Amino acid sequence: MSTTMRTDTPSPAPHIADSHDLIRVHGARENNLKDVSIEIPKRRLTVFTGVSGSGKSSLVFDTIAAESQRMINETYSTFVQGFMPTLARPEVDVLDGLTTAIIVDQQRLGADPRSTVGTATDANAMLRILFSRLGQPHIGPPGAFAFNVPSVRASGAITVERGNSKAVKATFSRTGGMCPRCEGRGTVSDIDLTQLYDDSKSIAEGAFTIPGWKSDNVWTVGLYAQSGFLDPDKPIRDFTEKEMRAFLHGEPTKVKVNGVNLTYEGLIPKIQKSFLSKDREAMQPHIRAFVDRAVTFTACPDCDGTRLNEGARSSRIDGINIADACAMQISDLAAWVGGLAEPSVAPLLAALRHTLESFGEIGLGYLSLDRPSGTLSGGEAQRVKMIRHLGSSLTDVTYVFDEPTIGLHPHDIQRMNNLLLRLRDKGNTVLVVEHKPETIAIADHVVDLGPGAGTAGGSVCFEGTVQGLRTGGTITGRHFDDRAALKETVRTPSGTLPIRGASAHNLRDVDVDIPLGVLVAVTGVAGSGKSSLLHGSLVAGPKAAEEGVVAIDQSAIRGSRRSNPATYTGLLEPIRKAFAKANGVKPALFSANSEGACPHCNGAGVIFTDLAMMAGVSTTCEECDGKRFQASVLDHHLGGRDISEVLAMSVAEAEEFFGAGEARTPAAHRVLGRLADVGLGYLSLGQPLTTLSGGERQRLKLATHMADKGGVYVLDEPTTGLHLADVEHLLGLLDGLVDAGKSVIVIEHHQAVMAHADWIIDLGPGAGHDGGRIVFEGTPADLVAARSTLTGEHLAAYVGA
Repeated sequence: MSTTMRTDTPSPAPHIADSHDLIRVHGARENNLKDVSIEIPKRRLTVFTGVSGSGKSSLVFDTIAAESQRMINETYSTFVQGFMPTLARPEVDVLDGLTTAIIVDQQRLGADPRSTVGTATDANAMLRILFSRLGQPHIGPPGAFAFNVPSVRASGAITVERGNSKAVKATFSRTGGMCPRCEGRGTVSDIDLTQLYDDSKSIAEGAFTIPGWKSDNVWTVGLYAQSGFLDPDKPIRDFTEKEMRAFLHGEPTKVKVNGVNLTYEGLIPKIQKSFLSKDREAMQPHIRAFVDRAVTFTACPDCDGTRLNEGARSSRIDGINIADACAMQISDLAAWVGGLAEPSVAPLLAALRHTLESFGEIGLGYLSLDRPSGTLSGGEAQRVKMIRHLGSSLTDVTYVFDEPTIGLHPHDIQRMNNLLLRLRDKGNTVLVVEHKPETIAIADHVVDLGPGAGTAGGSVCFEGTVQGLRTGGTITGRHFDDRAALKETVRTPSGTLPIRGASAHNLRDVDVDIPLGVLVAVTGVAGSGKSSLLHGSLVAGPKAAEEGVVAIDQSAIRGSRRSNPATYTGLLEPIRKAFAKANGVKPALFSANSEGACPHCNGAGVIFTDLAMMAGVSTTCEECDGKRFQASVLDHHLGGRDISEVLAMSVAEAEEFFGAGEARTPAAHRVLGRLADVGLGYLSLGQPLTTLSGGERQRLKLATHMADKGGVYVLDEPTTGLHLADVEHLLGLLDGLVDAGKSVIVIEHHQAVMAHADWIIDLGPGAGHDGGRIVFEGTPADLVAARSTLTGEHLAAYVGA
């Protein structure tokens, strides 16, 4: 036995490498940030709070995460950088201590018709390998089970350039899994010709009723009129059989129209390429309305909607084919995969089982792998993106989350909190933008931005612990422990809206009477069937038009940097007319996208210089000084202001400006009043839509729809992106709508909205096939008293009952 001598020596000084334990930000000025300087601890969970529009996303996503990604991109060769998106350096003086940033945001997953939950998470790729190895009969490699891969066969002579070149006869074949009839989409379309044209008119008389097909459009109407295959002056109903065949089904043929070579093809294939090859969810509203009228989508009769050809469906493992596996609820599929014991594919089974179990961990076990990714909500899309990071071996990276609790029932928020803590405990820095007090409460460090929104925000109001936030005196601190009380009296319904036999998705023949003239909250865990009931059965139902149902969902607002609140809400139209009337000129002069645009920058206000693989540079236009209009346009005034000064106003300023005096414009004032009502008084009229936060976009959409003549409003989680202090304002807005004679139905997880409702319809008891039933109908007080459902238990705890 040997011993070693030990003498007490002072512990060595900390290693210099251990001193880099902070992310330092100095002088951040991105968007509305006002020279923000903060220090964020690494390997901790930091939550960023503040009212909607206070600058949280500008600091976390547009400054810290953006610079981290830009610096990583710069480590690649210039050749590789040429193929990558170019990122500009954020407006900040110093960013120090950055680590690799992984962004998990709320951007919807790609809405391509062939994109599914399985393809987005790589679960499909692993399933395809599994079936190619174990499926009986064996039909081919993994591609034979892929609905995105068509089968190909070819034969002929090929020339091999080797020594003496000579032609060699060769055959080639590739077995794919794509259904040839629907081309892997799962649906086929039937077109209603009466919605495409009026057959009593000729093409010259404007027979086409397709959006955008105007008589002066040479690419559409002009092509048919001058093709030579049909008589443009003859009513379509009088076409000969040959003309009708060429008109509807003509093969692609080169023709010359006005000296330009164009390709002519029949109307039906042209419509299929221009409209039906795109995903319905990604279309503009007026195009989507046209497609809904003109096209009937039905499950492909050849593959029964599975997207796969007969060969792929014939190969089975224990009686299950790959289409059956993808259609299973993921929690059931995980159990099935767990029951497969095959040593030859053990690593594959372990990886697949881990991926599928990760869905359950983040509350998405109710999905199926064949669910189109475009139908996922923003919250679901964000959690699907989390799946690939849950089992990652990476440490010392920065994970950036944008409100990860969106769309989660209070029951599921604890599970999400545990996942965030797990990522932190592996040695990662976790940055979370969040409004929910349950998630703020688990933070190691809190950064509160504000004090207000827009130009009134952009400053750090508080940095420190959660306890310090509570006593810090900021808006977030003051409202942190707010709890809405149950209503003492509820409104009496003026009638009911019946839904009978609802069976969309996981609904189980649901019959329910929705009260009218009151505030109704539809609740339940994520995946319990809330959206299926309202959007699938009420909004899309036969009574929707009759009752004037207006649905305001969470779909993204599509707009370029030229779009702004004034253009989106239609506010600019009355403003342009008011300027034109006051100055005796055309309204088009007051549009930066039309005749009034500065010719130097085409109305953009900035000049963009493309620097290939390096970040492009945008500089303020010297001609118009960033005002976007010609100098002559700015000589015209209304109420002492030119059009650029009006677009620079906030909604609150503009409401006062157009409400009285020389500039009084009732039509503009009404729109501005609605924007102020939804809490957007701080937005400037000309602010690009691309700079708005998720919560701001939802409320902008709500303000726009408040002008609709509908009597029933269906809102999908209107508290999304709202600060604790703004929820009270939203409840006042909903009360105002009900008091004005409207019926308001909200899908909601926020307990303050549940407590404030007049009537609650709770779905469940679980998600997916464990849900789809009505488990409670009644007042919030009755739900709390009964405590018979998960929602009842959490609402009782919230109100302190």
